[in-house]
Amino acid sequence: MQQSYRPSMTVRGFAVMAFVVIVLAGIKAASAIVVPFVLSVFIAMICSPAISTFVRYRVPRWLAVFLLMGLILLAGLWLASVVGSSINDFTKHLPLYRAQLVDQFSWILDKLREFNIQISKDKVLAYFDPGMALSMTTNTLSGVGNVMANLFLIILTIVFMLFEAESLPRKLHLALDDPDMRLSQIDRFMKSVNRYMVIKTLVSLATGAIAGLGLWLMGVDYPLLWAVVAFLFNYIPNIGSVIAALPPVLLAFVQFGPSGAGGVAILYVAINMVMGNVVEPRFMGRGLGLSTLVVFLSLIFWGWLLGSVGMLLSVPLTMIVKIALEANEGSRKLAILLADDASAEDIHQNAQQRTAASEEENS
Repeated sequence: MQQSYRPSMTVRGFAVMAFVVIVLAGIKAASAIVVPFVLSVFIAMICSPAISTFVRYRVPRWLAVFLLMGLILLAGLWLASVVGSSINDFTKHLPLYRAQLVDQFSWILDKLREFNIQISKDKVLAYFDPGMALSMTTNTLSGVGNVMANLFLIILTIVFMLFEAESLPRKLHLALDDPDMRLSQIDRFMKSVNRYMVIKTLVSLATGAIAGLGLWLMGVDYPLLWAVVAFLFNYIPNIGSVIAALPPVLLAFVQFGPSGAGGVAILYVAINMVMGNVVEPRFMGRGLGLSTLVVFLSLIFWGWLLGSVGMLLSVPLTMIVKIALEANEGSRKLAILLADDASAEDIHQNAQQRTAASEEENS
């Protein structure tokens, strides 16, 4: 009898990598469809606990869904109109702000020369444009706004997802070959991602509200715009708060000089210290289960693949990939590489327990 051909580890590795590259190329090519769908999934996850609360108080699910979607739609349209006008006005004045910022930057270089620190203005501006942060913010908001142009499609998708939310876990359990083993994994995945999105959204709302109120009291232009920026960029881990703080700090520098910029910087540092080190860890529990390096690299990867929305959702998307890798014995090592120290130890112990349990059943 002829022996069946079994590809080597190297061949299988190349095949898997080729498959991944093809899938990523397909996602990149279909990003116009994929991005609104991904955004709809995560908005539905955020809305799901509120729908469940309504249902617990005996409100019909269809009525709860339409009430919540109506509120979100009205709030979204109002916010889009206010923020849109702020972005248009800010974009018109952007060249003026940029020129004033460069002048202020020249003043700093002149002050440094008084201390015998000689820095060429032309060389500095050749490598670093002080107005780049202002332009980057408007470009990012424009990218999110382009996705929200499909608002009707997104709202419709969310409505159907919320109607299917009750039966979806049961369908997934039935669709899997071994539902008993993976039932707990699916439940854990749904709960962890849902919990992260809800808590992160509430913390981001508080961050944006406090930042906007503080900037309004300080007299910085466009406080509502910077509040929305702080809300959105708070989803980006590690560097999101820094990116959100740069434009208002630079604008305060243009309006009020170094003292105003310092006051705004202190405001953002205080907000992020309290929210990032006190409030969020208190409600988030142990954390994301992802290493800091993986969180940063995921920001770059998902931003390249899905644009601005991918940057905002980089952490939950990476969590999904990690949990999916944990479910398969062959890819569990990759899940350990993505995890932080505590989570990697848990994955390893769970794998050993499953192996021991299967050996006992076989014996």
